[in-house]
Amino acid sequence: MRTVASLPYEITEEDHVWIPVSDGVRLSARIWRPVASDGEPVPAILEYIPYRHRDLTSVRDSVHHPYLAGHGYACVRVDIRGSGESEGVLADEYLEREQLDAEDVLEWIAAQPWCSGRTGMMGISWGGFAALQVAARKPPSLTAIAISSFTDDRYSDDMHYMGGCLLSDNVAEASTMFAYATLPPDPALAGERWRDLWHERLENCGLWVGEWLSHQRRDEYWRHASVCENYSDVQLPVLASSGWADGYSNAVSRLLANLDVPRRGLIGPWSHKYPHLGRPGPAIGYLQELVRWWDHWLKDVENGVMDGPMLQTWMQDSVPPSTSYEDRPGRWVGEPSWPSPHVRPSEHRLARHRIARPGEEVPAEDLPVESPLSVGQFAGKWASYSAPPDLPYDQREEDGGSLVFDTDELAEPCEILGSPVVDLEVSADKPVAQVAVRLSDVAPDGRATRVTYGLLNLTHRDGHDDPEPLEPGTRYRVRVELNAVAQAFPAGHRIRLSISSSYWPLAWPPPEPARVTVHTGQSTLTLPVRPMAEADEVPARPFGEPEGAEPLPATQVEPGEQRWTVSRDLIDYRSALDIVKNEGKVRFEDIDLDVTRNVFERYSWVADDFCSPVAETAWSMTFARGDWSARSETRTRVSCTPTEFVIDAQLDAFEGERRTFSRNWHRTVPRDQV
Repeated sequence: MRTVASLPYEITEEDHVWIPVSDGVRLSARIWRPVASDGEPVPAILEYIPYRHRDLTSVRDSVHHPYLAGHGYACVRVDIRGSGESEGVLADEYLEREQLDAEDVLEWIAAQPWCSGRTGMMGISWGGFAALQVAARKPPSLTAIAISSFTDDRYSDDMHYMGGCLLSDNVAEASTMFAYATLPPDPALAGERWRDLWHERLENCGLWVGEWLSHQRRDEYWRHASVCENYSDVQLPVLASSGWADGYSNAVSRLLANLDVPRRGLIGPWSHKYPHLGRPGPAIGYLQELVRWWDHWLKDVENGVMDGPMLQTWMQDSVPPSTSYEDRPGRWVGEPSWPSPHVRPSEHRLARHRIARPGEEVPAEDLPVESPLSVGQFAGKWASYSAPPDLPYDQREEDGGSLVFDTDELAEPCEILGSPVVDLEVSADKPVAQVAVRLSDVAPDGRATRVTYGLLNLTHRDGHDDPEPLEPGTRYRVRVELNAVAQAFPAGHRIRLSISSSYWPLAWPPPEPARVTVHTGQSTLTLPVRPMAEADEVPARPFGEPEGAEPLPATQVEPGEQRWTVSRDLIDYRSALDIVKNEGKVRFEDIDLDVTRNVFERYSWVADDFCSPVAETAWSMTFARGDWSARSETRTRVSCTPTEFVIDAQLDAFEGERRTFSRNWHRTVPRDQV
């Protein structure tokens, strides 16, 4: 990234400002704005997340907020209640109180003498969710939003229940927030109150994983703040972005298709990163794009920001399988609208071991599969976070426990853009079963790179609100929509469809092994084919190189460790995926604070015992300055029986080496056809 030394406006920064909300709680904000805004008010941009502006996001914040402020905006970075320096307790995600607070914050910002009265919201992940959810509430000052790595459907297109299947990221992310919700405020700002504020959090943060596991259907809990319930609630311009390696690759195209407002979409090759920090590369000059976006919608500058394609996306070239990529080869392509007039469905029937040519008739056959629990150990994470390497590896071992269907070698290149769809006629021998469907690019040497995938809990075949058990032996017609993708398949390669009946540890397996039978003849794969010559008549607009402000100084005092290990003991048949994500010790020089973060995840199982899977996480975070030190340690373990999920969790807090708080949880949650 190119650091910009000179910006159009001289800026001033306030590193801690209290913003009162309607119930008397105060939220902590960091504000960057032009010095000239004292006399010439400017529009304001809010980023609203729970990840601690004073330390844990301070370096990232210092790259983009001063940059935008230097282009004439007041940038306000607020810690959600109960996080960082903000008062209160963080008890769950996307609560009504959280959104009321955001409306109060926007009202406060718009009333400041340095603000013109117009506001925008931006953010990635939780920040993207927050901006979209608040936009649907229509606060009067909010004029436009720019969101990255988000969803409009909290149940089935988040880390919770993909296709009605419980994702292991449901446990991992709940554990992440278990850790973040129990961190102390900084005594340098909170003074003697810091301990009382901390213990209020420790006492009341709750057990998020228990709450999330208690809602295994798409009920009112998930419908709340899911914008897909009523897209017309959003009545302002939206700039939406994500990456193909992210878990949130689908929502951009859904917003483009369903919103009736000025909108633009951007999807790169990236993992869960802002586009100007995008990995795998190439990253782009996203902050320049934001300046143009805000200039148009918040300052009424006629700069052509809405000219060109509605959707720009990175068409990914073929690559060998790898758990990480520095860059993904490919090119930017543009679509004038979405759904695109250039993308056409190409339907192929499934035959024994083969994907038939369009229009080809195939015989009806019964193809059973009962996958071992080892299928899925090379699946990577639901969302790639780029640390540690967490993309899917070579699919050949996974394919050994799956039904596999291949095309003939491609006579010419084939490009797809959008969501492949698999329509299956299936039956199962158990009342609860699932299918995992993977699409891979198979090179001439046999290496198979997973391109996209989809999951379906077959009890959710008719929807996620009211699942119904299967009647063993009965045939059902089901549809599995795979994650959207842009992918080029070269001539000489094959396209492979793989179907398995389990996909652990990415998704929790059924309560007992199920044999799923795919009945060919009417089972099909539909590819969203984008003919190259015709589609490329819509040129993509070029992006600049990534730019940003000078980041705050942070020193790596002790090295970190990143590890991703699959193991199997051939005596007792115990297997595990161990993930180590230790950040080491980092010193934030501007506030003389040392922060240590250590994270461990383990997903284990025994042979093909479908009630043996266990998901375990452990977090330890320490904040230290001089003689002061505070540490939070959280541990979560989720196991299962045929009828229940079993949760065991521990929380310990330390001042120095003295434990000052401890609490244990043990809870069981009935399995609801999951």
